[in-house]
Amino acid sequence: MTDIIQLLPDHVANQIAAGEVVQRPASVVKELLENAIDASATEVKLIIKDAGKTLVQVIDNGKGMSVTDARLSFERHATSKIKSAEDLFQLNTKGFRGEALASIAAIAHVELKTKLADDELGTAIEIEGSKVKSQEVSVTPTGTSVAVKNLFFNIPARRNFLKSDTVELRHITDEFHRVALAHPNIAFAFYHNGSELFHLPSENYRQRVVHIFGNKTNEKLVPVEEQTEVLKISGFVGKPEYSKKTRSEQFFFVNQRFIKSPYLNHAISAAFEGLLKDGYHPSYFLNLTVDPKTIDINIHPTKTEIKFDDEHTLYAILRSAVKHSLGQFNIAPVLDFEHQGQLNTPYSYKDKVASTPAIDVDKSFNPFADDTNTTKQTSQRTSFKQAPTASWESLYVGLESKGNKSENDFSEVTFESDSKTESLFGDASVDASKTTFQLQQKYIVSTLKSGMLIIDQNRAHQRVLYENFLKHITIKEATSQQLLFPLQLHFTPNETQIITNLKTDLEHTGFVFSKVSDEDITITGVPVGVPESEVSIILEQLISDVESDVPDANFSATDLLAKSMAKSLAIKNGQGLNHTEQEHLVNSLFACKEPNVSPTNRPTFITLGIDDIEKKFM
Repeated sequence: MTDIIQLLPDHVANQIAAGEVVQRPASVVKELLENAIDASATEVKLIIKDAGKTLVQVIDNGKGMSVTDARLSFERHATSKIKSAEDLFQLNTKGFRGEALASIAAIAHVELKTKLADDELGTAIEIEGSKVKSQEVSVTPTGTSVAVKNLFFNIPARRNFLKSDTVELRHITDEFHRVALAHPNIAFAFYHNGSELFHLPSENYRQRVVHIFGNKTNEKLVPVEEQTEVLKISGFVGKPEYSKKTRSEQFFFVNQRFIKSPYLNHAISAAFEGLLKDGYHPSYFLNLTVDPKTIDINIHPTKTEIKFDDEHTLYAILRSAVKHSLGQFNIAPVLDFEHQGQLNTPYSYKDKVASTPAIDVDKSFNPFADDTNTTKQTSQRTSFKQAPTASWESLYVGLESKGNKSENDFSEVTFESDSKTESLFGDASVDASKTTFQLQQKYIVSTLKSGMLIIDQNRAHQRVLYENFLKHITIKEATSQQLLFPLQLHFTPNETQIITNLKTDLEHTGFVFSKVSDEDITITGVPVGVPESEVSIILEQLISDVESDVPDANFSATDLLAKSMAKSLAIKNGQGLNHTEQEHLVNSLFACKEPNVSPTNRPTFITLGIDDIEKKFM
């Protein structure tokens, strides 16, 4: 029998390894930015074309590499970060596996230019699909420039799985935010298709957060500082009133490395318990510093998941630190058992003696005296003015005329109405002509020839609104109502970009925008029937849906917009409807093209036949 196990060729092994490291252009951005930081760069420039599908280039002013290092950096498992297995538990760098450049070079065209500070000339290397095409001396500034072109050129199937440019750019922006927030002392610049998206100078952490998420973020931040033998915490949490429906502003950094940890996220949520509305999430930008020996980073290819030695202790410290900060800055009430039960005296009155207030009493005041006499007798010393009152005889004016009526005159007799008691089985006097009834302020019950119809009012209204919005957007004839005063809303640059992309479709539903800038949006008109107070909720829900759905190239912005607005404006469960509203909703539902399901493909109603009802009595 012949042997069937054989070693894979190097180029195939590299492509398999690339599948773990490089999932999309954002993965390349992450690896190259981390390499630049490990090279002690103080300025890093990121250049993107076509959302990274055509070009991803990172230029830094770091240490650079020698000729040998430049060539060796593209070999698998070649790294300067570790030398033994023990070094894995004392990591203070980003990349350490030695797979990034080798994996990227296996599936793209890579051009590397690098130079050491002491050398006069640098090195330029071109690699295509793990094959070195050229290596020569080059004139280049100190540092390293890595250009990755035509990603997945030799794996068309992987390239077909990439999403639209909008979605891929959003992933790249997320990775850029994570690296830039972790290193505020490094200057970053981000360019896409020739336009500058971010220009971040070297600054402190608060300034970096504000520059990335907008100037309005500054007033939302609450500082968090705590230092123990186990853990050091620094950073900010957002005030509860600025919480969001998305988790887009939640960042944990452990030893300057972005991580995802549902367990630690629960600690933050526990600290905000009772302060957030349902469905909203707190914002936080927290740096955690721990001993590298107590964590294991090498458990996930993207290195965004970390194992901790003692998670329970970290949970308790983090929860207490956040809760303390919220109480310290009067965001949440605190219980201080060491505080004495006495009033706090302002510093300006600390040494002053309290004076006894003087009270003047007019002993000659008579409430039954005439107004004129009362005014004359009132002491001039008092500062209180007695309001003129009518004499006590005025209370009985008119009684004499009423008393002249005959005792047997019953023309003005009134009877007390009987007390109203509810029937044991609901409203016993329901009009028999009514065809619909509301159950638990959630369901609408109607009769059929074959049995009973039960409608979910929230889902039914979503279907009605959904088809109406689709119709308005399609025919572009929606009506809007003008606001008396323009409504100004504040969003982060990323959120504003999402609204800008959907601006045309929003205008077709009835919204009127007078200004859309990087952080501010001014609205002067809204769709008919939409309250002004609901506008911000609708746009927040829309942003949340766009970010959570991560639509692909076949995504319909119109469909998502109609679904999101229908979900925000639909009748909520628990809302009472009168008989006319119930019938109108039922008639509107069955006038829809697809009345059976809601926009999210859930049933809007169920039917109970006579046979089903009779079975319940068997």
